[in-house]
Amino acid sequence: MRKFAIAAVGGALAGVLLTTQVAGPLIAQENNAKASVYEQLDLFGDIFERIRAQYVSEVDPKDLIEAAIDGMLTSLDPHSSYLSANDAADMRVQTRGEFGGLGIEVTQEEGFVKVVAPMDGTPADTAGVLSGDFITHVDGQSVLGLTLDAAVELMRGPVGSEIIITVAREGTAEPFDISIIRDTIKLTAVRTRTEGKSVILRISTFNDQTYPNLEEGLKKQVEEAGGIDNINGFVVDLRNNPGGLLTQAIRVSDAFLETGEIVSTRGRNTADSDRYNATAGDLAEGKPLVVLINGGSASASEIVAGALQDHRRAIVIGTKSFGKGSVQTVMPLRGEGAMRLTTARYYTPSGRSIQSLGVSPDIVVAQPPRRDDEEPAEETSAIRRSEADLRGAISNDSVSEDERAIILEEQQKAEDAAKLRDEDYQLAYAIDILKGLSALGPN
Repeated sequence: MRKFAIAAVGGALAGVLLTTQVAGPLIAQENNAKASVYEQLDLFGDIFERIRAQYVSEVDPKDLIEAAIDGMLTSLDPHSSYLSANDAADMRVQTRGEFGGLGIEVTQEEGFVKVVAPMDGTPADTAGVLSGDFITHVDGQSVLGLTLDAAVELMRGPVGSEIIITVAREGTAEPFDISIIRDTIKLTAVRTRTEGKSVILRISTFNDQTYPNLEEGLKKQVEEAGGIDNINGFVVDLRNNPGGLLTQAIRVSDAFLETGEIVSTRGRNTADSDRYNATAGDLAEGKPLVVLINGGSASASEIVAGALQDHRRAIVIGTKSFGKGSVQTVMPLRGEGAMRLTTARYYTPSGRSIQSLGVSPDIVVAQPPRRDDEEPAEETSAIRRSEADLRGAISNDSVSEDERAIILEEQQKAEDAAKLRDEDYQLAYAIDILKGLSALGPN
């Protein structure tokens, strides 16, 4: 017993010595790190005071500090930034769906401002700004070297005023100017319509109104069609949707999923990680879904596309999405300002992160470039004739008038579909997919 007791005490002493030997250098490193931080803060204070005292002209100390804070945040990634009291108020207004401006979502790439997506029906969209455009100048002033917030500030102005942006576009030899008249942006989060037997759900942004608009519009289209049995499926159009509220992306995904994970967020700390699951209920009642995406589909749009794709609830069509797989948390600060900080990455149900990779469509379908209005299509420039146009053609008396009317109606639908291919090839392709799926099973 005595030997055991001694051995036990010896083991305890050894443990104390080992802990001291390991912890000593760690404590020293931590103290050195703290000392280094304090030295850097002293350096910041020294520079701040020298600017105040010796800069060529007097500067507002508040502006200096805000610029330093913003610089610290923007150096982390393109989506972290400082929001002044005015910027924070603007952001709160935007999430409610009405604000003044051009109507474009932008990011920064290689020093220039890159258009993520123009919003439907906004001045930028009407003026012809496209996803992927690079804005090099605003009213003749170069944006190269400016922070994203500073470049956005240049684009702001009174409603009704003109702004000229210079755009560099892939496939265009030289940059060119686009004139835009600023306006109040009233976003309709979801627009719905029916093409043939397919319901189109065009989601342009994820704000407070997105899910309510989606639910109301979907039900209205189904009612007007005479019930869900008269619908062959739904197209969820997320093209050029720059994202928005995570909560709305989850609700939209949940609208079409009965069970399973929608998205998970994983931060540096376990407390910043979350998992969101679907609840029972499918607004589409199991009808086929096609999701449309392109390079302007970002963030919340990618959450929806990824969730529906991973659960094999939808066929995703179009081109690769933008690839923004990070989550920003807006934290209020004193003085009514706020800090937008990247706190987590999000993952689709299969565990994939789309950060910088994007969502890859199941079927890649590129949108053909726009044709000039005056350029005639080959099909329409030629005179099309059929048997019925020939003089003395034998009439078809083997069908009744009702049957003839049905045939002519089907032909008209086919011609309308052909017109849609000219107007929006990707959407027409999505509708054709729904027709094919409908033909394979009960309607």
